[in-house]
Amino acid sequence: MSDLRPILLVEDSAKDMELTLAALAKCQLANDIIVARDGAEALDYVFCRGIHENRDPGDPAVVLLDLKLPKVDGLEVLEQLKGDAMLRRIPVVMLTSSREERDLVRSYELGVNAFVVKPVDFGAFFEAIQDLGMFWAILNEPPPRVR
Repeated sequence: MSDLRPILLVEDSAKDMELTLAALAKCQLANDIIVARDGAEALDYVFCRGIHENRDPGDPAVVLLDLKLPKVDGLEVLEQLKGDAMLRRIPVVMLTSSREERDLVRSYELGVNAFVVKPVDFGAFFEAIQDLGMFWAILNEPPPRVR
């Protein structure tokens, strides 16, 4: 198993997922990118259950989390992650098109590490994702693994 932690991308929009994956690929990050298409799958991944029951151990370097998701929304995913003593150390970046103040406030109340509004412009979106990937996967010093 590699010492590099994967990046967990939680995104239900096929277009936004493609753009995000392309932007991260352009950074040439060595981290694997795990994609969850809804909040339930994201929770299964971090809690190592369901289809992710036998995945390699270890937490993601960062969770890039959309707010509006099917099955379990982003705020609920965030609440469950930050409410778990073992998982609360995982950095979570809310990556959303929502500009609603209540979403921003609630995200920070639940312990989000960053709240990024997806730029509408393609170039700006691409650049924002590259910056996020570089910071969280390379520059940020994560806490030591506890499991």
